[in-house]
Amino acid sequence: MIRDFVSPGGTSAAQRRVLLGAGAGQFVEFFDFAIYGFSAVSIAEAFFPGQDPVAGLLSVFAAYGVAFVARPLGGLFFGALADRTGRRKVLYATLMCMGVATALIGLLPTHAAAGIMAPVLLVMCRLAQGFSAGGEAVSAPSFVLEHAPYERRGTWIAITVAATAAASVIALVIILAISGAVPDTAYAAWGWRVPFLLALPLSLIGVYVRRRTEESPVFRELQRSDAIEAAPLRGSLRGDWVRLGQIFAVMALSGLGFYLLAGYFVTYLQTVVGLSLTQSLAANAVALLSFAMLLPIGGRLSDTFGRKPMLIAGAAAVAVVGLPAFMLMTGGSFGAAVIGQVLLAAALAVYGGGSYTFFVELLPAATRVTGAAISYNVTLAVFGGTAPFVGTWLVDSTGEAVAPAYYLVVVALAALVVAATTPETRAGVEELGAGAGHRRR
Repeated sequence: MIRDFVSPGGTSAAQRRVLLGAGAGQFVEFFDFAIYGFSAVSIAEAFFPGQDPVAGLLSVFAAYGVAFVARPLGGLFFGALADRTGRRKVLYATLMCMGVATALIGLLPTHAAAGIMAPVLLVMCRLAQGFSAGGEAVSAPSFVLEHAPYERRGTWIAITVAATAAASVIALVIILAISGAVPDTAYAAWGWRVPFLLALPLSLIGVYVRRRTEESPVFRELQRSDAIEAAPLRGSLRGDWVRLGQIFAVMALSGLGFYLLAGYFVTYLQTVVGLSLTQSLAANAVALLSFAMLLPIGGRLSDTFGRKPMLIAGAAAVAVVGLPAFMLMTGGSFGAAVIGQVLLAAALAVYGGGSYTFFVELLPAATRVTGAAISYNVTLAVFGGTAPFVGTWLVDSTGEAVAPAYYLVVVALAALVVAATTPETRAGVEELGAGAGHRRR
């Protein structure tokens, strides 16, 4: 039986290029995805004018969630392609698809110029973004897992995922710089478009970096062993239902927590807490930077102690700090907003140290990307893509500024129960194929 990971030993130059390429691609991909959430107020004014401010934001966040509806479809398409033809080629396609769709948002006419076609075109671009992100989010961690030294898989995947938070920080800094450099009227008219237009050249840079990587040695071994799954979707659904359910349940908290942090809190601090755009962006940037710095530490700890202990500790931490974090954020001061978000980011980094490796490590190589695409992207559609919408709705319908905290705590408690029942995956998946009975080419 051939083990499903790279043997222990020194890190080669080729492996380091994989880590750089995956991280760079994730950075570019989620820079594109993040700027939509950070620009929600401006987008509401441009594409959904004349509505009550809350209704406008709900419309923007509904369009935000639309992208997550497309994620499972994109994940299935790109995941099956990655399992049949290789991980590396797919990583080019997802990056370019995201770059083009994001740049197009920066060129769209507003509602004042195009009427109802403006939000329709916006939704179409969001669907393309989601389709791309669905493939990227599972292909890149799988690619890294299959190249990484055995004893550092958790660390490497955590670094790769941390690049998404770092991208959010850079997106925030760029938006902050533009909004501070031009008058409010100019920012509302055209300034918000600039970060979207940067997406295409950044995507080209990401593709260049990824072209210097090599195909996964695990996938090459699948080819040599004639173990490529002919129908990875059918193979996953036939043999991995329990594993797919475990991934769905475990990743619910990661999806909800990250997209509250990266997709909702900037708007929350402006519209609920009453901070300025500059204060909201700066406070959120500190929190996301903290998450990006702490997540690799969480990954390293999971390499030492295992994925399961990190899941249990992280879920408990989120459940404990969830409500106090929101209470701090609603204190009305910049400092309290920073501390509240950093507390939550630290707890999510502990949980993510286990979860982001668990969801690709649990699955066998022959159907890894497809299986992860099914469970992970459906989870994000249910919990991640709806996070800003549900948060806005909860505050508006209950009149309680901390109402989203109760939702987060309930999900964290459910994740704690699930984490206690999941298998430990640090030892790796023994079988290279998709499981007994799976039909291969």
